[in-house]
Amino acid sequence: MQITTIELPELFTQLGLANSNLAIARFVKTHSLPENVTLPEAEFWTDGQRQFLRESWHQDSDWCVAVDKLDALLRH
Repeated sequence: MQITTIELPELFTQLGLANSNLAIARFVKTHSLPENVTLPEAEFWTDGQRQFLRESWHQDSDWCVAVDKLDALLRH
């Protein structure tokens, strides 16, 4: 069995966002999630990005770890 580890740069690419370390750091610095808002519900996503994030969690896909990391980073 092969375990796939997807990191934040791949997640940002999948979301159609710039994926350099600097771009990710800037995104995290300029976006945040209130305690009562789930990651897919954040106002800064497009409908397609929102759907992808929801499906990643609900399907417990290979993307889950990276999605969870992004969620944690945005709750700084």
